[in-house]
Amino acid sequence: MSTKGDHHTVPLSVLLKRESANEKIDSPELVHGQFNQSKKGEDFTFVKTDCQRVMGDGVSTFSVFGLFDGHNGPAAAIYTKENLLNNVLAAIPPDLNRDEWVAALPRAMVAGFVKTDKDLQERARKSGTTVTFVIVEGWVVSVASVGDSRCILEPAEGDIFRFYDRRDRVTASGGEDGRLNTGGGTELSSAGGRLIISSDGVWDAISAEEALDCCRGLPPEPSAEHIVKEAVGKKGIRDDTTCIVVDILPSEKLAASVPPPKKQGKGMLKSMFKRKGSDSSSNIEKEYAEPDLVEVTV
Repeated sequence: MSTKGDHHTVPLSVLLKRESANEKIDSPELVHGQFNQSKKGEDFTFVKTDCQRVMGDGVSTFSVFGLFDGHNGPAAAIYTKENLLNNVLAAIPPDLNRDEWVAALPRAMVAGFVKTDKDLQERARKSGTTVTFVIVEGWVVSVASVGDSRCILEPAEGDIFRFYDRRDRVTASGGEDGRLNTGGGTELSSAGGRLIISSDGVWDAISAEEALDCCRGLPPEPSAEHIVKEAVGKKGIRDDTTCIVVDILPSEKLAASVPPPKKQGKGMLKSMFKRKGSDSSSNIEKEYAEPDLVEVTV
């Protein structure tokens, strides 16, 4: 039995387990699902959860979700899927702590998009792709989007931000008008929220409100299927139609895996990589634009 003033020693392994347990309580749980109906075979997705990185203040994890809607063939979408994340991570300085890493991420995403596009033009000059790329680190969600694929966010509580296409502000790579919205992030509460990432096969047929409402109360996997089938049911399968749904949840809400009903608004993130359309093959060399980029902290 110890007396007042005694010092106790605790094994390091116990402290690490306690720290790990605290992180699990504080960090959100991510549940995701996806669904696709293909017509041309040019939509591709990228999902990589629980990626580990060693930082100046320890080890942390992040998750990545990407959607690539190719045109004039699948080459650009496949190449971007395979190389974009590595190019983004390579643009982040080493030995940063967690806060510094999150702060550096927006510009790194821009640099990753620029490098991927320049490398791609040397390999697949006739092919192009839209990109919606989402990195979730703790409660911070960073989204870079180019093209007519889009991501919307419905937080469980708080105001929802809406972001429009910045096409009128964008010039060729390096142009002065291609400035990005790269603030330090907008923070959602720890109540969590739902992300819907979809190609234009969805957004050409249904609105963001319709997408959210048609799957309300469902887990991510059937939600993605409902959204795609809702879109196809309205306009038919005229294009590849793909959807990824990600629920960002506090640990205690993991079993429910559904954000509470909310209809205050939505966040939209949209811009262009290489404009998709009937003239895309003739314009592909000059249609590059820096991505619109937004951070939202959940």
